[in-house]
Amino acid sequence: MKTQCATNRTRGFTRVELLVVIVVVALLAVLLLPILAVAKRKSARVGCANGLKQTGIAFRLWESDNGDKYPMQVILTNSETMRLVTNGKTYLLWQTMSNELNTPKILHCPNDNQRTAAVSFFQDFSDANISYFVSLDAAENYPQMILDGDDNLAVDGVRVKPGILNLWTNSSIAWTKERHRGGGNIGMADGSVQQATSAGLNSAVVSSTSGVPTNNVPNRWVIP
Repeated sequence: MKTQCATNRTRGFTRVELLVVIVVVALLAVLLLPILAVAKRKSARVGCANGLKQTGIAFRLWESDNGDKYPMQVILTNSETMRLVTNGKTYLLWQTMSNELNTPKILHCPNDNQRTAAVSFFQDFSDANISYFVSLDAAENYPQMILDGDDNLAVDGVRVKPGILNLWTNSSIAWTKERHRGGGNIGMADGSVQQATSAGLNSAVVSSTSGVPTNNVPNRWVIP
């Protein structure tokens, strides 16, 4: 008597099933990509805030070794250094704190696509590696003053240019949208970091000179 053996045949995808799979994958991609993009932007903004937190620590370390003064109150008393900074060499301010900062990478915001992070403070280091402004008037004994922050700014609707920005309290200042979607980060003289909308930034500018003896002069920010 002969015994017949049954054989299992593996059936492949039909064309319809393959199309269904492709459509499902495409829909998942459409749904997930925006979520991933938002997560990436938020992560970059946190990285930016952490960078400013580290610069705040560096400022305080530097001033503790230099008569309780920030480098702006020390090195810029040299008129030649001030001229260089005003004419687009703002990296000199950061270079002064190279020991305290440890790495120039923290001076680059991850969302700043117009600049690149440097690997050294002394080899090809320039304003092209810096994403943050610095206030020339900030002082540690006035903790409410703005010390530094994202430099993607517009004043009265006009994008700021490299150099010294004289910012009066009645000026309208705003973040541009290409970095943090209309928001930004600012470091304060007390070492803290704030995430602020454009409205919050304007409020911080107004309050930054409250009680400061020099409140009849503008905030002077160095834009790289």
